[in-house]
Amino acid sequence: MAGKAARIAIIGGGLGGLAAAIALKKIAGVQATVFEQSHKHDEVGAGVTIAPNGARVLDTLGLLEAMQRAGAIPDGHGAYLDAMGNVVTDAAWEDSAKHYQNIGIYRPDMIDILAQAVDPEAIRLNQRVKSVEMAGAGVRVHHENGEQEDFDAVIGADGIRSVVRKAVGQPTRFVYSGFIAYRGVIDASDLPRDWNRISQTWMGNDRHLMTYPLQQHKLYNYVACIPSDRPLKGPWSGPADIAEVQAEFARQKWDPRVHQFLAQIKETFWWGLFDTDPITNWSRGPIALLGDAAHCMVPHQGQGVNQAFEDSITLAFFLKQAESVSEIPEAFRRYTAVRMQRATILQVGSRRAGAMFDSQFQFTNTHKRDVDITSGRDFRRAAVFDYDALKVAEKALERFKRI
Repeated sequence: MAGKAARIAIIGGGLGGLAAAIALKKIAGVQATVFEQSHKHDEVGAGVTIAPNGARVLDTLGLLEAMQRAGAIPDGHGAYLDAMGNVVTDAAWEDSAKHYQNIGIYRPDMIDILAQAVDPEAIRLNQRVKSVEMAGAGVRVHHENGEQEDFDAVIGADGIRSVVRKAVGQPTRFVYSGFIAYRGVIDASDLPRDWNRISQTWMGNDRHLMTYPLQQHKLYNYVACIPSDRPLKGPWSGPADIAEVQAEFARQKWDPRVHQFLAQIKETFWWGLFDTDPITNWSRGPIALLGDAAHCMVPHQGQGVNQAFEDSITLAFFLKQAESVSEIPEAFRRYTAVRMQRATILQVGSRRAGAMFDSQFQFTNTHKRDVDITSGRDFRRAAVFDYDALKVAEKALERFKRI
């Protein structure tokens, strides 16, 4: 960013907030201040998928090799299976050029890599933000401890319960999917030696199980989704009894490998699967939203964190074009214009993917489900995995210059 160095605050020091800080420094030359409400960078012990489109961003930011070393690239394509273990189709988790593949990575490992790539002095832990508001040409951040600070711009990467979203003038309406997810990891040594070292998704009646490797195949992540109204009666998440998840999959006939896998669980937690309806704007003046704060989505396409990565590099690219802090609002408008449609499509697509995996709605006809999953495989590769966020931003800039 040319001219005066901008003072930018990133609210939220999770995966999206840290990625944004890295992108702003590397692409735009801006050292942002990251505010994280936790007293330390700590993530739940479960896995996350770096998809090829996210891996492309990490490659540009110089982080891909570290992620590959810490994570696990499956030994070949994944598989979608019916409840009895019959293969419906393979899952081509790679881009068309076969340059980038899916990486399964333990969330604590990913957060550690991202945090190490940010100047420690730029991260302020145990900083809970109460609100943000426009203040002259800039933004004022109000902390819960009563302190306040002024910045030239604020980026809200503070998740589904974003306080920054309110400053953008966007309503928050949480949408419960009707499902909870049991999540955790198991030790690979507890599985048979011939266990497939790939991602596998068993699809049943109103529930599904997904597994994939982490930490160079030393661990396996699992996500077991089942219908429940539990989050409507109390908290959205919490520890769970192992017998709960095992009993849920004892209600129907399943591939013996499903029971074999579930029998090895030593600890599990549950999360209510919420998202938000697409909002109509991601920015207002020098305030912008990123990641779940802008487009929270259910996890069935594995795109949540990958969309935050795409957001980060796109936002950094347009900030780089700003000649002064007075041009930040225009940079944020351009970022929003480029990113909103893609994220909205993937929000809706993630809901649809969950309906397929759980044989809901029009997919109660499992033949239609299987045809749709099979026919959509190559489309997903082209539309989702081949997406190059930086190139899209560069082309958009040329269009903006002609307007």
